[in-house]
Amino acid sequence: MSNVKHKINIENWLALLHTPGVGPIKFMRCLEKDPDLKSLPSMARPDNRKVSKDLEWVCNNKAAYIIPYCDSRYPNTLKQIYNPPPVLYVLGDATLLNKPQLAIVGGRNATKLGLEIAYSFAQQFVKSGLIITSGLARGVDSAGHRGAMQKGKTIAVAAHGLHTVYPASNEDLAREILRHGCFVSEYSIGTQPLAARFIQRNRIISGLSLGVLVIDAGLPSGSLSTASYAREQNREVFAVPGAINNPKTRGCHMLIKHGAKLVESVEDVLEELANLFNCDIRDNNCVQGQHKKLSKCLNGVQKKLLNCIGEQLVNSDKLLTMMQLKSNELSASLVQLELEGLIKSVPGGYMKKKG
Repeated sequence: MSNVKHKINIENWLALLHTPGVGPIKFMRCLEKDPDLKSLPSMARPDNRKVSKDLEWVCNNKAAYIIPYCDSRYPNTLKQIYNPPPVLYVLGDATLLNKPQLAIVGGRNATKLGLEIAYSFAQQFVKSGLIITSGLARGVDSAGHRGAMQKGKTIAVAAHGLHTVYPASNEDLAREILRHGCFVSEYSIGTQPLAARFIQRNRIISGLSLGVLVIDAGLPSGSLSTASYAREQNREVFAVPGAINNPKTRGCHMLIKHGAKLVESVEDVLEELANLFNCDIRDNNCVQGQHKKLSKCLNGVQKKLLNCIGEQLVNSDKLLTMMQLKSNELSASLVQLELEGLIKSVPGGYMKKKG
C-alpha cells in the first residue's frame, strides 16, 4: 500500500490493535520487545473483520492514511505524552501533524463574543505559522476551525472512526477542513462516538499542540479536560476571561486562578510561546523547524541537552537528572529539538537523528 512505509507490516499493527484486551499501554510493551512488529505475539487473537475494514478504508480513500507510532509521519509532540495512540487514522493533509499547533477549545453554547474571539484569534495565529487544532464541536471549536481556514490550516481530532462526521450538523465544515487541513483519530473505522471517547480524544488535542487556549468554558465543560491533559503533558494553558457574572466563562476563570495565562490578545499567547521556546514564534521559518541558523534558535540549555542525547537511547528521567531541569522545562526543550529535526522520540526515550 502506497500510503504506508513498505518496511512496516501494517497488517500486524492493525491485528495487534484489534486484539481484545490490548490497549495502548500493552501495545507499547509489545512494541518495545519487537519495534517493527514483524511477528504477532502468541496472545494475539485479532478481530480480522475490523482489520479488513481499516485496510479497505485506506484503499478506497485517496487522502486516507494509517500511521503507526514508528512511522516518521507520526507527530513528535504526541510521542511525548503518557499513553500515546499506537496508530493514528488520518484523512487529509498528514504533513500538518508535525507542524507547530495551538489548540483552541471552549464551550458548545458560547457567547457571540466568545465565537468572535475564537474566529479572529485563529485567523491571526495561522498568520504566525501555527496550525489550529480542535475537536469539531459546535461553538468555539467550530469558530476556531473556520477562522484558521481563512488564512491557514486546521486539524480536527475526532472521538470516533473517520468513516463519519460528528456532529452531523458540521458536515459542511468537515468538507472545508478536508480542503484546508486534516482529520485525526485513534479510533478504527466503524467506531461510534461515545461520551467517554470525547474525554480520551482531548488528550490528543492537547498532546499535538504547544499550548491550549480555552474560550467561553463554563462549569462543567469538556474543554477543561483538554486543559487538564495539557498541564499533565507540560503544555501551556491559556484562558480568555469574561464577565464575573457570566456562567459561560467560569471555567476560564477557574483555570486562571490555577495558573493559566490570562489572554487579552493574540500577542499574549505568541509572547509566551516565544519565551518558552526561545525563538520568535512570529518567524515562520523558526516556528516550522526550518530555520537555517539553528544556533540562533537554540539556547544554551537546548544545546547542552542536544549534547546529552546521543545515538543510544536515553530516557527522560535520566535527562532530568543530567540536566537538573524542571519537567516542564525539559519537555519544552525536547519539543524544540524535535521540531528542529535534531532528535527523535522512540519507545522508551530519545535519540539523536542521523544525518
